[in-house]
Amino acid sequence: MRETEPVPVLEVGGTHVTAALVDLAGRAPVGKTVRLPLSTHGSAVEILDCIGAAAAMVGAPAAARWGVAVPGPFDYARGIGLFRDVGKFDTLYGMDLGAELARRMRRAPAGLRFLNDADAFGIGEYLAGAAAGHRRAVCLTLRSGVGSAFLDGGVPVNEGPLVPPEGSAYLLRHRGRPLEETVSRRGIRTAYLRATAGDTGPAPDVRGIADRARRGDEHARFVLVDAFHSLGVTMAPWLEKFAATVLIVGGSIAASWDLVEEPLRRGLRTSSDAEPRVAERALDAPLLGAAWWSAQAVRTGEEAADRLQ
Repeated sequence: MRETEPVPVLEVGGTHVTAALVDLAGRAPVGKTVRLPLSTHGSAVEILDCIGAAAAMVGAPAAARWGVAVPGPFDYARGIGLFRDVGKFDTLYGMDLGAELARRMRRAPAGLRFLNDADAFGIGEYLAGAAAGHRRAVCLTLRSGVGSAFLDGGVPVNEGPLVPPEGSAYLLRHRGRPLEETVSRRGIRTAYLRATAGDTGPAPDVRGIADRARRGDEHARFVLVDAFHSLGVTMAPWLEKFAATVLIVGGSIAASWDLVEEPLRRGLRTSSDAEPRVAERALDAPLLGAAWWSAQAVRTGEEAADRLQ
């Protein structure tokens, strides 16, 4: 596929599905970007019909090859959902999403190429965002969990001694507990509830906790400082091992960058010189990454990613 041809993409998230045509030469979506609410607890038919409806609204050309960014667990080579006991998309377990989505598209695609949503985000930031110019970069998406992409020349590295198991930061542990129990929406809200044990009512969301910290709430500030210092300490040895020169942070929690950058930086300094940066293409990086992934050559029956030039 030539870079002058727009590439159709889908980004399937925890609350929405986004469809767009992406101009790889211009490094940006073109035309209308469609974003529809998605119920991850719906039936398989409801979920697939919603994704198919989004795809139908962007006017992709016939016989186009789509890039599809999907959260794990997922068999990306075969397009099979492996969601089980993860709190979302459970009805898609064992389903061939490639075949099911192709049936729902207005024009039959030449193929669908799946990749992890965090990898798509990282590739997008490498192509045209905060990771541009860094050969070795690590990109994190912080929302309900901790998504990660370890990139070598823009290509995700998901195995080997230089990265955590499966290239997944969420599998790391801090203070004997999974990292996500400290740095995630749930982890931060739980910590704030513990810190304010005398208060009544539900904990605010992370945005609310950040607002309280800015207004002088010491409990809120301590919770955010502790979470992001812990993130830096946990990631630092892996950044050093991977020889990463930059750590990109995206996702909704990154909206509190003014509060969390310094504790994250202090945590990283324990064993890494990587520069922490907030994502620059938070909205369209996954779309750009999915488009690039789709546009790679097909070799010997398998789709293989060439190193970015």
